[in-house]
Amino acid sequence: MTSDTHRAIEAVWRIESAKVIAGLTRMVGDVGLAEDLAQDALVAALERWPESGVPDNPGAWLMATAKHRAIDSLRRGKLLDRKHVELGHELEARQESPEGDLHAALDDHVGDDLLSLMFTACHPVLTTEARVALTLRLLGGLATDEIARAFLVPKATIAQRIVRAKRTLAAARVPFEVPRGPELAARLSSVLEVIYLIFNEGYSATAGDDWMRPALCEDALRLGRILAGLAPLEPEVHGLVALMELQASRAAARVGPAGEPILLLDQDRGRWDHLLIRRGLAALERAEAPGGGYGPYALQAAIAACHARARTPEETDWTRIVALYDALSQLLHSPVVELNRAVALGMAFGPAAGLEVVDTLTAEPSLERYHLLPAVRGDLLHKLGRYTEARAEFERAATLTRNARERTLLLERAARARETRP
Repeated sequence: MTSDTHRAIEAVWRIESAKVIAGLTRMVGDVGLAEDLAQDALVAALERWPESGVPDNPGAWLMATAKHRAIDSLRRGKLLDRKHVELGHELEARQESPEGDLHAALDDHVGDDLLSLMFTACHPVLTTEARVALTLRLLGGLATDEIARAFLVPKATIAQRIVRAKRTLAAARVPFEVPRGPELAARLSSVLEVIYLIFNEGYSATAGDDWMRPALCEDALRLGRILAGLAPLEPEVHGLVALMELQASRAAARVGPAGEPILLLDQDRGRWDHLLIRRGLAALERAEAPGGGYGPYALQAAIAACHARARTPEETDWTRIVALYDALSQLLHSPVVELNRAVALGMAFGPAAGLEVVDTLTAEPSLERYHLLPAVRGDLLHKLGRYTEARAEFERAATLTRNARERTLLLERAARARETRP
């Protein structure tokens, strides 16, 4: 197989696999079985395309091949028991072939199927880790080893998460559908959480040698944009997309030539991606709810927009950012939000104002091992001229982070605090 053909197959699979799996799941009622059938179609492509060439419409080829595999399975009786309630009684009574029904089911409502697949992969019955892995597998088109590399965990661990997730969905008889009524808000929140978790892991890697993993950011952005197209009337979907677009706009400026982190106020804003900024601001406009209010993701996007609109760090509207964090803390009641609010307070009204809030968080159990708490406290202490205390906080933060680049940055800041004299 030529490298060009292999890259073409990978690209097609990444783009089209979710549609194929979604269409099959709606018919066979089992996401695990649907993925197996879709994988069979991929294997067929790997066998045939190197000789025949990539089809003019490769997505349609994969879908047609997957359909035939599903139909063959029905004919062999492998699926009849699974679908007996839905198809068996009527088909046996009339002695009709299910082939026409299957074709119709796979051809209609591709958007609804993709949306249903998102809600299924992100179902609250699954653990957060399982939701992330299954979403990247089914909707991102990533192989198990790609997911494992992205999150720096063994391939076997990811494989187990995915297998268990599929079994859990089957055992819980999770319906393949878009939830309605009161359930929709909670289920949508789970989908948005998973997409943003994927983005955040790419934007600020939890562990490893890299400050960022851009591929994960791209996967999350793609999923967010797809979701926005499928659910255009949901303000928080646009809020999340706006937040990711605006944060992603800084990616090129966040890393130096040697891979070292560059913090926000030190970044070359000329390297920010202004196309992504425009897209983010446009999504933020769409996120404004009919009543004029913002949800949590839209509020965070509004904060990111304050940075995006500032041509220099000095032009940043920190007072507005504080007000936005005030609103966000009313919605989320999160210690992490309070920590971010403290940073904004320190910028708007002086480091003493920020430190006062940070000191109230030092006894918060959920932040006990959170490295950004001592990092923020160290920064505020340094600005206040309390260098010995600042150095101790930076050193403590360095022991808590699992990211090598971040650890180096924090130790450098500790060293500078040691060298600084009042």
